[in-house]
Amino acid sequence: MKKNRGEIIINVIFWMFPLFFAGAAFLTNTTRSPIYNWITYIGFGVLNISLFYINYLILIPEFLKKRKRYGIYLFSFFGLLILAVSIKAIVAALNPDDMLVHFTAAAGKKEIPITNYVAISGFISGFFLISSALVFFTTDWFTTQRITREAEMESREMELQFLKSQLNPHFLFNSLNNIYSLAYQKSEKTADAVMKLSEIMRYMIYESNTPTVTLSKEVDYLTSYIELQKIRFKDGAFVELTINGEIDDQRIVPLMLISFVENAFKHGIVNDPADPVRINITANQKILHFSVINKKTKRNKDAQGGVGLMNVERRLQLVYPDRYKLHVVNAEEHYTTELLIDI
Repeated sequence: MKKNRGEIIINVIFWMFPLFFAGAAFLTNTTRSPIYNWITYIGFGVLNISLFYINYLILIPEFLKKRKRYGIYLFSFFGLLILAVSIKAIVAALNPDDMLVHFTAAAGKKEIPITNYVAISGFISGFFLISSALVFFTTDWFTTQRITREAEMESREMELQFLKSQLNPHFLFNSLNNIYSLAYQKSEKTADAVMKLSEIMRYMIYESNTPTVTLSKEVDYLTSYIELQKIRFKDGAFVELTINGEIDDQRIVPLMLISFVENAFKHGIVNDPADPVRINITANQKILHFSVINKKTKRNKDAQGGVGLMNVERRLQLVYPDRYKLHVVNAEEHYTTELLIDI
């Protein structure tokens, strides 16, 4: 049976106490003969350990966990108990002067009936058998919980990777459309746009291929994206990017903020100098506050326009459960997204 660290620790903790008391009794018990000490604490100690692990490693896994043969398990359990008690009783009967006696301060040496010895032996042997079951099911519960957590983490990671794989093509599709428009117009800005896209893709493919990145890198990425978008607008794109607080080495899930900005450029009016897109980033070592406000366009929306925001909201649910607040206001003239993350 394969052991994990928690299972080993629980077994070690359990055996610390009986082994300590048995060892102490073996070394300090001077009222009993050496034969009694060797038989009781060494011989029967090995027998008790054997009872424990026969039940722990063979009977429970084979008949309870695997086959669900409860009748066979009970038969084996009590058969093992009777066998152990019989061995102890036979050994005691063969050494009555050492094993079937009891010493008290008042009465001195006193004989113990064999029936009493059998009862005591049954109690001790039963204790180790029952304890092995308790230890087994305790470790099994912890193992099951660990496996469940690992499975949930793997499932969540797979879903995050899937969402991220959706996000990158979505962004690339929009950017290539923009650059195609510039190239079609034979704009001098095409080369700069390709260069900016190359820088952005380098970040997306290499630097963001980790669970988290520094907030400063994510902000640099947003800045590059904004510059790329400005290039494609013939009449200019007006964006007010405000950064306050500590934008440094705080960790954030990569590509978490881009969809909000992308949504503003795709569905908003960005060429109105009197009403620019307003992007605000405020952060300290614990909290990130991010907001985007853009003037709404009256034209029909692209049917695929919601993919980015649906994607990022699902990622927020997976990565920052109970640690984020997303507030969206779809007013008559403006569209506002506000995100608060406990980083």
